[in-house]
Amino acid sequence: MKAIQVGLLGIGTVGSGTFNVLQRNQEEIKRRAGRGIEITMVADLDTERAQQIVGSGVKVVGDAREVLANPDIEIVIELIGGYGIARTLVMEAIAAGKHVVTANKALLAVHGTQIFQAAHDKGVMVAFEAAVAGGIPIIKALREGLTANRIQWIAGIINGTTNFILSEMRDKGLDFDVVLKEAQALGYAEADPTFDIEGVDAAHKATIMSAIAYGIPVQFDKAYVEGITKLSATDIRYAEQLGYRIKLLGITKRREGEGVELRVHPTLVPAKRLIANVEGAMNAVVVNGDAVGTTLYYGKGAGSEPTASAVIADLVDVTRLATSDPQHRVPHLAFQPGQMRDVSVLPMEQVITSYYLRLRVKDEAGVLSNVTRILADAGISINAVLQREADDVAGTDAGAGEPTPDHTDLIILTHDTREGAMSTALAQLQALPSVLAPIVRIRKEELA
Repeated sequence: MKAIQVGLLGIGTVGSGTFNVLQRNQEEIKRRAGRGIEITMVADLDTERAQQIVGSGVKVVGDAREVLANPDIEIVIELIGGYGIARTLVMEAIAAGKHVVTANKALLAVHGTQIFQAAHDKGVMVAFEAAVAGGIPIIKALREGLTANRIQWIAGIINGTTNFILSEMRDKGLDFDVVLKEAQALGYAEADPTFDIEGVDAAHKATIMSAIAYGIPVQFDKAYVEGITKLSATDIRYAEQLGYRIKLLGITKRREGEGVELRVHPTLVPAKRLIANVEGAMNAVVVNGDAVGTTLYYGKGAGSEPTASAVIADLVDVTRLATSDPQHRVPHLAFQPGQMRDVSVLPMEQVITSYYLRLRVKDEAGVLSNVTRILADAGISINAVLQREADDVAGTDAGAGEPTPDHTDLIILTHDTREGAMSTALAQLQALPSVLAPIVRIRKEELA
């Protein structure tokens, strides 16, 4: 059977990895797909560099629309990124009757509903395994492997840059700004790391997983997003003493009869959980289903060949199913299009979780009783209280103020409560004359 012809839009890090892995493992891939898969045309603004990567046997053009206009191209790989021209080209590829493989999580998190509907109407596939967690096949697990389950919750370390920074902060006792510079020097963080460190990248991925898990539209605009820029080495150290580690997690939970939680933020996780021990730039996703229980998916979340692995897996899937009846393919978001439900994403004030609080307070009588009274009046139950004298605090951080003998850190762990109630209580606590610095609040998940 004639090899299926593929057009590649963008041959940067992932694009070159995709081309190289496909060339290297061509025979193995052909045995699995049932026919050859060949990238025969590449579009990239730097045509000279692109030609050097692919050699003389592949046509290289500077205009991506030349790829879309080629009637021999059946699959288009979009690796340009972003919301702008990438969106236009994907929609034009679909309109031209071509299947699309993309690693563009930002595009799908914001415009996925429109893109998937267009693909459904045209009878073509949009495959996106590489958009979430790089080489980890979490999309296939959610869409197919766990299809018998009612997914209860998902929690994932889905941004390697932030996980590397948090791992270094914990191991070396350094604050965020210092480790960020190290991450940039090592190539783990971009020159402009905003999307990573502010949690936006993780929120894109969590949005996609949430849609697949619950059969709801992609709703990135309703996600709560908080990054790691305000975390200090002090809180990472206290968390460790309490038996927890801090990770930036993308979390989505089903709340029966109410809606779905969709949030990204630093989170205390018990050190005994496997996901708490995922270090460096690695990714991991925990999924809880009613039948299977809790499952963990771990691996490289970025990089040339790990991401290429997911792109090529999508190419194989599309090749296998290209001639099948569109009505009998796995739906883009796991649920049949007519069975999608517009379940509301709950505002953050309605989210239920437990908390780590750190208050730098005057070391005087009555402080603890005032704090516990305010929490009790708000209906917030305390799980544990830890007090650290100023002499026990190794170093300071900008948000805490200079520790002196008459200051102390009061650390409180709470039981589950609504975010709105906690916010109200924190405003009252912050107003106490005995509270000397901004209160640190970090959400806590047991993931049991």
